[in-house]
Amino acid sequence: MRRAAEKEHALAERLKREGNSDDIGVSAFDAESRLRELKRDRRTAENKSSSYSTKGMFKAAYSTDLLFLVDTTGSMQPYIDEAKKQVLSIADEIKREFLNDAEVRIAVVAYKDHADTPNVQFLDFTPEVDMVRTFIAGLYADGGGDTPEDVLGGLQQAINASWKQQTRCIVHIADSPPHGRTLHDLPDPDDDYPQPGSEPHHLTFSSLLTNMIALSINYTLLRITNLTDRMAFEFFREYLASSAAGMVHVSNRYYSEAYYQGRTARSRFPSPSRASSLYSTKGSLNFEELELGTSYSALRGLVVRTVSSSASRTAVRLSATPSRRTFGTSKLGKGLSAIKEDEKDTPDSVDVRLDTSRPHWDRRDWLDETLMVEGFSPDVGVHSATTLDEMMMSDDNFKMSVTVFTIRKRSTPFAQGAFRVAFYARTRNSTTRYVVKSFKRKGKKLAHLTEEMRCQALCKAFALEFNAFSGEVPSIDFLVTTCLEDKAKTATTSGHNCLSLEPFIEGTYVKYNGNRGYVNSDIPNDPFNQAAQAFSHFTFERSKGQLLVSDLQGSGSVFTDPIIHTLDHKRFMLSDGNLGEDGFKFFFATHVCNDICRRLQLKSTKYMFASRKFEFRQVWPAVNNTTCCANVLCGHILRLFDARRSDKYPGHYWCPNCWPQLEIFTTKMLCVAPGLHHEFEVSTFFYESQGQRRPRKCPEHRGEGDSVARVATMTTSAWERSKTAMSERLHSSPLSPEGSLPRSSVPTEGLRSMAAAKTRKKTMLRRSLSNLKSMMSSSKD
Repeated sequence: MRRAAEKEHALAERLKREGNSDDIGVSAFDAESRLRELKRDRRTAENKSSSYSTKGMFKAAYSTDLLFLVDTTGSMQPYIDEAKKQVLSIADEIKREFLNDAEVRIAVVAYKDHADTPNVQFLDFTPEVDMVRTFIAGLYADGGGDTPEDVLGGLQQAINASWKQQTRCIVHIADSPPHGRTLHDLPDPDDDYPQPGSEPHHLTFSSLLTNMIALSINYTLLRITNLTDRMAFEFFREYLASSAAGMVHVSNRYYSEAYYQGRTARSRFPSPSRASSLYSTKGSLNFEELELGTSYSALRGLVVRTVSSSASRTAVRLSATPSRRTFGTSKLGKGLSAIKEDEKDTPDSVDVRLDTSRPHWDRRDWLDETLMVEGFSPDVGVHSATTLDEMMMSDDNFKMSVTVFTIRKRSTPFAQGAFRVAFYARTRNSTTRYVVKSFKRKGKKLAHLTEEMRCQALCKAFALEFNAFSGEVPSIDFLVTTCLEDKAKTATTSGHNCLSLEPFIEGTYVKYNGNRGYVNSDIPNDPFNQAAQAFSHFTFERSKGQLLVSDLQGSGSVFTDPIIHTLDHKRFMLSDGNLGEDGFKFFFATHVCNDICRRLQLKSTKYMFASRKFEFRQVWPAVNNTTCCANVLCGHILRLFDARRSDKYPGHYWCPNCWPQLEIFTTKMLCVAPGLHHEFEVSTFFYESQGQRRPRKCPEHRGEGDSVARVATMTTSAWERSKTAMSERLHSSPLSPEGSLPRSSVPTEGLRSMAAAKTRKKTMLRRSLSNLKSMMSSSKD
């Protein structure tokens, strides 16, 4: 009797524990309710969001003031003649490169030496190119006594010009240095004013360069001889001290010293390839020394190149608010894109103590804080032939899972941004390493986090097709972000309970492009850099001009924190950095198609923006060779032949990291169905990975046999049929007034069905206890 009673009590306690487990999951009814509530919160947040117009940003950034600073002493006549010939084509090409959506004004400062009359000739900024040609035609190369010339007098006049546009460039054409022994390597007898500041105007280069930098003027020297090498090096050092980009020409005798100084100085502030494309006002400036030599015909190409480079940097500076900024280091061990923040919020930032020690993932007590959270994850593993088209049509077509699970995390963050901090973490039923991010104080709400989650989910859908179409090109992927609410906290108005979870990725962090025209030119032949540039172009082409994904950064093939520009200003309203059609222009103004673009047969070009006549590839083949890991917290993109699968979980594909965890996290549970009690095996990892409730009945009593029923993918033939049907519906260009992306009538196939009715825990427990009593009564008889 006692033994039977003890057994009955133990069974009852076990059923109670299994019924009250923290990570038991969410019922279908509760999941639908929470998704409806989240949708209402998003609509409310969108209605409250302040509208930020980006229209005209591209024109403001790329409208240019270009000043030619020209030495007009004896040896310079061929260059004066070439400038006169090419000034019209230079202006036309700059406008064409800037999509005919930018104003270009040109000024000219011609200088000789102090003994010449006139010493300096000046034409102020004008948009009339014919006036510039006439002025240059009146210049003659003569004068000049000693070897140096009055370069500083010319710079002073350039500074006093009527600078107006945001992009400001001085293109300096000279074959002789300024006066002063600090700016050349000539012996003193060859310089009438060897002592710095001894010229009649008493100017010094340092004060002039300081004024140029304060006016946000980009400087380019077109090198003709090595006599200007020392001048270029000293000018470079002044710009470098202000965090400007650039370098002297490799032929400059001071190149090695300049390279070393540049590398040392820039190690103290982030470069575009390691962090954000966002710079301070001074940091967005550019210094260049380009080789002109005797190649007079190269003048146009060099000028257009320097103006384009300067304009893209101006775009970064102008759109610094609102924007997203990366905080962290170049190593993902310190946090992949550690935190992305609003620059406009940074004055309110609060520093917190960080854990700078190495992570100890294998120590059981290292993750010293436990949270029970409710999570919202994108269903990236549920992908059919029409999924991408539906996601492109509407934000309401994003499928999400809702679950409750337990997280173990470090109590001290390892990285911080202006408003968020990042912690090492794991879920209870997984060995996968994660990063949890939370707000420091006021921060944003869950609706904003889910907007970022939808953005990355759409990028992953694009990447699935990009990988399938691009052949042998390295596959790319995007991190899956899961939005969380800490159920133990009630301060919902403060934002403290809003968290995000994403896989922890180690490696070197590289920025490939920005959302305002930045392109990583440091590693042009890097395969992931090439794939990133082509991917951005592909998203514009595939969406027929509706969307463009940019601001790509990450480690190797894994990208994170992208930005999506949308033609429809009501799309991704809560996402920072969406510059609309101007975002398209920023990308194409600096994009150069590579082999991947050509392999994908992308037809859209920058020049179509001027004519407003867009041409896109119309037919895309069916995607039947890529899928995503079925774990909603992972979602890693897989080639089908690399994916793991099991008859126990049909329709599910697993990455190498998640696959073994199906068996590692297997436990036994008591079946609560009527009759004798018996145990059955459950993979707690599987149900956590699906955002589903763990079953309380064995497969036989659930009527499922030995497998979990879900069809997450379509057969190849069905996929191709629906893909063809969708392609036939997508023909008009959305960038034309009548063009729009039509809503598909093809139903989504293969979506996971949710559980039927809500089963209450108390009812299950009462039924189980009743069964125990019946069993004990039978044993007594």
